[in-house]
Order: sequence, then C-alpha cells, then structure tokens
Amino acid sequence: MNVKNIIGLVEKLFLIIIAIFTIAAMGQEIFSLINNRRVELQDLLLMFIYAEVLGMLAAFYSSHRIPITIPLFIAMTALSRLIILQGKDGNPAILLYESGAIIMIAGACWIISRANSVKDNE
Repeated sequence: MNVKNIIGLVEKLFLIIIAIFTIAAMGQEIFSLINNRRVELQDLLLMFIYAEVLGMLAAFYSSHRIPITIPLFIAMTALSRLIILQGKDGNPAILLYESGAIIMIAGACWIISRANSVKDNE
C-alpha cells in the first residue's frame, strides 16, 4: 500500500467521523429544542450549518471534490449566527466588521459562480 492510498483512507475515515459527529450534534440540538420547547433563529442557523456540513460531505462522496462555495456558505451562516448571538449590546464596530466579512464572502461566491459559468460556456 503506497502513501497516496494511506492518505486517501485516512481522509475517508475522518470524513466518516465528521459525518457521525455532525449527526450526533444535530440529534443533541433537536433534543435540546424539544426539552426547551422553544426554537429561535440562532437554533435554526446552527441546524442549517449542520445540514451544510452534511451536504459538503455528500458532495465530496458524489464527485470526490468539495465545491469551494459550500465552505463559504457555511462561513456566511456561521457569521450570521455569531451576529445574532451577540445581540444588540455588542460593539457596533465589530458588527460592521462581521457584516463586511459576510459581504466579502458573498462577493467571493459571486465571483466564483461567474468564473464557473464562463468556464462552462467555453
């Protein structure tokens, strides 16, 4: 067995572990929501992050590559959740920085999608 095969096996093992832990975290979050009898926007965003991680793993297994936009979507969702968790009492400058980061990531997604559409049309 060569080094490339070993690295591939380790990669697949870690992706399976990530999937198991993501599903476990989703289960814990659902259990917590049921116990609290309350669902807030930050809970939905966290569940969306879990779903995006599973989607990224599914994309990897179907195409053996991860589209760069999926981690960028996860980052935008995580930043949105962070802004919501900080609430109104946070420093306005930090809110601007975080919002600017979301806009920059969204711009990167737009540029990537435009580049991919140009490449597909050629």
